[in-house]
Amino acid sequence: MSTPAALATVTATLQHILSDVAPGTDVTTQPPSVARSGNGPQVNIFLYGTYHNPAFSNAPMPGEARSGESAHPPLSLILKYLITAYGDNDDDISGQQLMGQAMSLLHDHPVLGRSDIEGISPDSDLHRQFERIRITPDTLTLDDMSKLWTSFQSAEYRLSTGYEVSVVLIESDRDSKTPLPVLKRGAEDRGPDVMAAPAATLSGIRFPNQKPSAELGDRVTLLGQNLSGDNTSVRFEHPQLAEAIEVSPEPGVSAAEMEVRLPALIDDPGLGARWPAGFYAVSLVIRHPDTPAWTSNSLAMPLSPQITSISPPSAPAGDVILSIECRPRLVAGQKVVLLFGDRSIEPDSSTTPADPTAPTTLVFTVENAIAGINPYVLRLRVDGADSIPVDFSGDTPAFADNQKVTIT
Repeated sequence: MSTPAALATVTATLQHILSDVAPGTDVTTQPPSVARSGNGPQVNIFLYGTYHNPAFSNAPMPGEARSGESAHPPLSLILKYLITAYGDNDDDISGQQLMGQAMSLLHDHPVLGRSDIEGISPDSDLHRQFERIRITPDTLTLDDMSKLWTSFQSAEYRLSTGYEVSVVLIESDRDSKTPLPVLKRGAEDRGPDVMAAPAATLSGIRFPNQKPSAELGDRVTLLGQNLSGDNTSVRFEHPQLAEAIEVSPEPGVSAAEMEVRLPALIDDPGLGARWPAGFYAVSLVIRHPDTPAWTSNSLAMPLSPQITSISPPSAPAGDVILSIECRPRLVAGQKVVLLFGDRSIEPDSSTTPADPTAPTTLVFTVENAIAGINPYVLRLRVDGADSIPVDFSGDTPAFADNQKVTIT
């Protein structure tokens, strides 16, 4: 295949072909706005557009990669040319004769041969391209031609026609991947691992008390098929964690349901640094002796932040500064906003102490807070996961008092 110099090589080859159009004719390759030089007969070739050819964009060229190897597809281009003829002293009849001769030459050269290209620019390697480079007339409507010549600004319209040259393949400079051949399949060449039991598949997640998301300390139920296999653990992956977390399921797993208990802050106050709020990818990991671990499909699980303190709990109408403590602690890169009524407020400051057992403290300014009949229920949104301001301890769920602010 060719180098990036292929575009210039095609233009120079066309110029060479058209040099036989008529004795004394000047063949140029300039924009039409500056192409006309003198008063003699002239043919101008202008490359006005390059377009991708999708036929060669998705696979490497034959011979570029062997079986088991991968190579990158070439840059495949279609070149659009505008051919313009100028008669002697700008005479129309002379220009039309010149255009007819130029079109006849291109008609007799429908393919750019290797000898034509190599004689012009051997360094471009365009002559080594396996795919033929074809020259075909490109029908331009009156509207297309008008738009083209209008874009040339100061140029006056001259008799012109369009041609398309395709395909030009420019080789990719990216290295291909050439792995070593496979000598054996599996340990002692026993072949690929085969699991007789059907694969475990997750289909949904159910949270306690019909909550929309999980909180630390919750028992979360995973729903699916074929979940009752041995040696299974639940994997939690978070964008802000370098390593995934694996938790063993609770006893009593059935084929359709599996319960897993998230660790609770009351048992480990430093847990918030290891379980940040946000969305987790939850999957099952199945391990068997002498075989690689197998992973099921994954589902998204939101882990809600928890507001542990709001100060002050009440304030007069106007600009209100609120200090809020939350767990799990925020980690670097997390986005947090306060949902105050129908407003979304970004924090003025965020402080996460070095002590892993301490919560994150956020300061928000609520501008022009209006007194209402009822207190405002606050929610904290961390990486798309909202805190749950609901108390489920009563007979019916109710908004928790420690998640409210009263504006008087």
